[in-house]
Amino acid sequence: MLDKAATSFSHVKPGDTQWRGEGLRDFFLYKDLGIAKATNGNVIAHLVKANKPPEKGTGWHIHVAQFQIVYMTKGWARFIYDGVETLVEAGDCLHQRPGIVHYLFDYSPDMEYMEIVSPADFGTLEVEGPFDPPAPTPWA
Repeated sequence: MLDKAATSFSHVKPGDTQWRGEGLRDFFLYKDLGIAKATNGNVIAHLVKANKPPEKGTGWHIHVAQFQIVYMTKGWARFIYDGVETLVEAGDCLHQRPGIVHYLFDYSPDMEYMEIVSPADFGTLEVEGPFDPPAPTPWA
């Protein structure tokens, strides 16, 4: 159980934080939801949205994390998880188990999702993938 003394109340309104390009991927923008600060780094929650067309995607990688979910709020994205292509559309929620090999290779211009990860300072390791992903869908 999480120690109540190790956390604080947090309420972030839409205008309280700005979209920023300082995140894991330069082709996405990130919006902090204040959870990393409120949990003293135990959990991060942020919004992620498309900023540039998909050219080469994320590459094959794993996250060094104990817990990770993605909830797609707008648009769609195509991932490959353990070699299986997965279309994630608005309203879909997925749990990325620790250490799952994956590749985000395509997404819509309006793609936006919420990501919740523990710990907040999770790592990302590039890995060898089983194959080259399909080409992304060009933006008009």
